[in-house]
Amino acid sequence: MLSIQALRAFADNYIWLLQDVAQRRCAVVDPGDAEPVQDWLQRNPGWQLADILVTHHHDDHTGGIAALKRSTGCRVIGPAGGRIPALDLTLHDGDLCAALGQRIEVIGVPGHTLDHIAYFLPGTAGARPWLFSGDTLFAGGCGRLFEGSAQQMHDSLTRLAALPAETEVFCAHEYTLANLRFACAVEPDNRELRQRLEQTEAIRAHDGISLPSNLACERATNPFLRTGEARVREAAARFSRCQQADPVAVFAALREWKNGFPG
Repeated sequence: MLSIQALRAFADNYIWLLQDVAQRRCAVVDPGDAEPVQDWLQRNPGWQLADILVTHHHDDHTGGIAALKRSTGCRVIGPAGGRIPALDLTLHDGDLCAALGQRIEVIGVPGHTLDHIAYFLPGTAGARPWLFSGDTLFAGGCGRLFEGSAQQMHDSLTRLAALPAETEVFCAHEYTLANLRFACAVEPDNRELRQRLEQTEAIRAHDGISLPSNLACERATNPFLRTGEARVREAAARFSRCQQADPVAVFAALREWKNGFPG
């Protein structure tokens, strides 16, 4: 069974560090900066960095790859498209791979970028499933559309939302508080959302980490997964006069609204 911890990078990035304690081998997800990983390895002698898993090509997810590969000889796993440095294993939607002895399912999730993939670990021996969603699904929100379309992102989020409810969501940024404040503007009467906002405010007041989330919570409180809910559709239509019957139009309206939302 693996353990996991967050390594902080830049202003609000998380590099997820997976650890096989028995073998003293580890892997990292989206190391935009090599230094936090190198610091951890120096503080924990005897550990081997075996793998880097990459979700997409943005620099804040890939900037540390070359240095880590040079210093450790680790394997680099990531999406096709030719934009990931030092890539050893190229992955596509539907592929299976393994890291630290764990079976990993690859899910293509274009929208934020066209090459974006997510990694799903189904979980064994009573462990909950894990989802590494990069910049596609955030706690309480979703990524901006830099390369893909609203249709693509909506379809990607729908695929992720269909995973088991107990799946723990490890996204790449500490955006939860801002996302939940926007979500409350969309659904001010959602009691579970209000409670989640209060809990997150308390966590962040002490510089705590608001992750992981889980898919049950996201389905109940994340407006980008709730485009079929009447109050979400009505709020989106008030913002942009979109067609409420079209979930993609509702999603596009929400994303445009969030882009200009303060905070």
